[in-house]
Amino acid sequence: MLLKSCMDSLYFASDEDFQALDRISRLMKVPQRITDSEFESDSVSNPKRRIIVANELPLIATYDGERKKWDFQYNKDSLVLQLKDGFPDDEEVLYVGCVKAVIDPEDQDEVSQVLHNDFGCYPVFLNPRIQHEFYDGFCKHYLWPLFHSLLPMTQSQTMAYKHEQWMAYVSVNMDFTRKVMEVMDGDQDFVWVHDYHLMLLPTFLRKDYNRVKLGFFLHSPFPSSEIYKTIPVREYILRGLLNCDLIGFQTYDYARHFLSCCRRILGIDYESKRGYIGLDYYGRNVSIKILAAGIHMGQLQSALSSEITVELARQLKKRFEGKIVMVSVDDLDIFKGITLKFEAMGTLLDRFPKLRGKVVLVQIVNPARCAGQDVDDMRTEAFSIAKQINGKYGKAGYEPIVFINRAYSTIEKAAYYAIADCCVLNAIRDGMNLVPYKYTVCRQGSPALDKALGIDEESTASRKSVLIVSEFVGCSPSLSGAIRVNPWDIEAVADAMHQAVTMKDNEKQLRHEKHYKYISSHDITYWTRSFHQDLEKACAEHDSKRCWSMGLGLSFRVISLPPEFRRLKECTIVEAYKKTDSRLILLDYDGTMTAGDFVDKTPGKGVISVLNRLCSDPKNLVFIVSGRGKDTLSKWFSQCEGLGISAEHGYFTRWKKHSPWETSSLSTDLQWKKVAEPVMQIYTERTDGSFIEEKESAIVWHIQDADSDFGSWQANELLNHLENVLANEPVVVKSGKEIVEVKPQGVSKGLVVEKLISAMKSKGKTPNFLLCIGDDRSDEEMFETIDNSVTTHSLPANAEVYACTIGQKPSKAKYFVDDTDVVLKILDSLANNSVGLKPVSFQETVVNEIRHQHEEKTIVKDSEP
Repeated sequence: MLLKSCMDSLYFASDEDFQALDRISRLMKVPQRITDSEFESDSVSNPKRRIIVANELPLIATYDGERKKWDFQYNKDSLVLQLKDGFPDDEEVLYVGCVKAVIDPEDQDEVSQVLHNDFGCYPVFLNPRIQHEFYDGFCKHYLWPLFHSLLPMTQSQTMAYKHEQWMAYVSVNMDFTRKVMEVMDGDQDFVWVHDYHLMLLPTFLRKDYNRVKLGFFLHSPFPSSEIYKTIPVREYILRGLLNCDLIGFQTYDYARHFLSCCRRILGIDYESKRGYIGLDYYGRNVSIKILAAGIHMGQLQSALSSEITVELARQLKKRFEGKIVMVSVDDLDIFKGITLKFEAMGTLLDRFPKLRGKVVLVQIVNPARCAGQDVDDMRTEAFSIAKQINGKYGKAGYEPIVFINRAYSTIEKAAYYAIADCCVLNAIRDGMNLVPYKYTVCRQGSPALDKALGIDEESTASRKSVLIVSEFVGCSPSLSGAIRVNPWDIEAVADAMHQAVTMKDNEKQLRHEKHYKYISSHDITYWTRSFHQDLEKACAEHDSKRCWSMGLGLSFRVISLPPEFRRLKECTIVEAYKKTDSRLILLDYDGTMTAGDFVDKTPGKGVISVLNRLCSDPKNLVFIVSGRGKDTLSKWFSQCEGLGISAEHGYFTRWKKHSPWETSSLSTDLQWKKVAEPVMQIYTERTDGSFIEEKESAIVWHIQDADSDFGSWQANELLNHLENVLANEPVVVKSGKEIVEVKPQGVSKGLVVEKLISAMKSKGKTPNFLLCIGDDRSDEEMFETIDNSVTTHSLPANAEVYACTIGQKPSKAKYFVDDTDVVLKILDSLANNSVGLKPVSFQETVVNEIRHQHEEKTIVKDSEP
């Protein structure tokens, strides 16, 4: 069986290697898309399958001691189980995750078979010690607090980073990956990974399946870049997420923090187009999805119609007769703001004596998801505050705070929601929290519940609810009618409680209708379908590109490029060079002839030697095409007699050292500079690290030394400002990588290529060999012009054309080389095969120059703070 990954590697080979593909049966001779039918496979096309991967399987496990057997049933409250209702009935949904129980190794095979056959679940069994280090250690006591914006202050704290816990996290993610690969049917299935426990899984999975259709949804918050940057393994986690096709977040804030981290840590910018946000990650488009999760409407409405719910609601109404009930349901953890809520309740009763004996706060606390001193302390403090308030304001038959500290079922919670006048969510930080959604639906009621509570089911006026929601939870933006509070402001929360219990019924009704309309239309089914529609769209171009694996370990990434894009080898181009007699060689300088991270850009002896030897061949026309000024380039290449130079993107051209500089035929009126420069100066003064570079024909504003986020924001502002003030001037305002440039219209490196080809044709020397090498966005103009010249037959049909970029990345060029060292080697090989020159081995000057560059790079790197 011929794997796609093998095909991709072959297609990225050089021309001579590409010829070897002829020996492979049923393979096209010309690079183009290869359909699935052209790969040998024993399997036929299967319907789409959805593989849901989460830390825990959606199961409840119980052990029967008498039978010595494990029994399982679906956990209907599990979000990943509820996802299934969002998929078409004919699509198979499978689950990968851990069983929430300790299964004896001797029973694991039997349990796996049962779960596979009866539930479509594939369990991952972890070593108990590794499980503890992974979940209780790295996940819950390090990532969880940090993702909720809480930093460990000392290394002795339980929430501090520990390397052994990180290694457990890596190990568990690898175990999950192996299980997913057991389940997968090649790269035809869709894989949806959930939450922060498995952020490395995408890296491991894409390493073996380059085209896997992979989505990820983060249910927790994502911290700001200033907090996230404190993670010692920050790059590995970011790259793990970027190995997905679609990354989902609950709110825009969380997505914004993630995008900021990508820019600040990895230097990757995002683009927003037609409502979609995406990042280009080595040729792969990684889409960003912002959509809050929803609830399962059918399941909750079914619970409201249950006889148990109806009877319990009737009892609760009788118990709290004449009371105004506020309800809260929270997990027992340090971020739910339970103690702050209790303090606000005490302040409410203190400031409004008339409410004493009337207002009750029912606090239901779900069991803690992990053990720890922080959880124990929080529980003790909450009980203490509740006891103090109840002792101060309580009386016979009345407790201001009803503290329920045990697991309650969905039915029991639904009964409390149904009789409560208000729901309070006071978390100091939370990913989403669906409690307000469930409360609102329960207040909508059901015929059976309405009858039990004495509500007129035909009257919409009887449907009313009030929400008090913290500003720092994910559901807050979607609940526009809620009373939003800062949980740290105790008095403000008390005021919100007073507003809620004294609000007029008409206002409660309008707020309820607004919330219910949104919640019922954005349920779990809507969320699931929307996510997978975007995932399918994000994966639509998988088969039209070739994938190239790069990097080791957790730095692994896949480069996705057009099928005709491949590596340029010396022997390929030398053979073409030797058999041609009219050659045009176009070379960018910065980043092409010298590494882009050097401070000193002056060309070394090796570069000068290679250029001189190329220029000495009468069959060659060699040009440096650069954005730099003509004075700088003249000085640097003063030793190259026959070298042509095109400066400032083609505004100035010189054919040889002693030739006069030719100016573009465009208007030489540069009065617009008097308008542009003062505007740039304003932004320079306001943006620390930025500076202005003035050329004869253009002005460039640089921000490479500025803060990445602020600099990018200022660059966008400057771009819009300049476009407005220069709207009637014959100039182009362009943004590039860390620059904003203003230059005359019609000036580009692409026009330089047209001009040189036309000049050679006018002399009867139409080039039959064209080599163009560049590395940045402006060089893409040259590549595009060259491609057009081939298409329009401006070059001979048998011309040898090599448009080459530096690095494996999206480009209009057909070839790539890895770095500037390879460029010098290729140019040296061409020079050694030039007419009138004695062929020699790789020149010592070039070797010394490359060695010198490496030494400089090492020195610069080592000297960085």
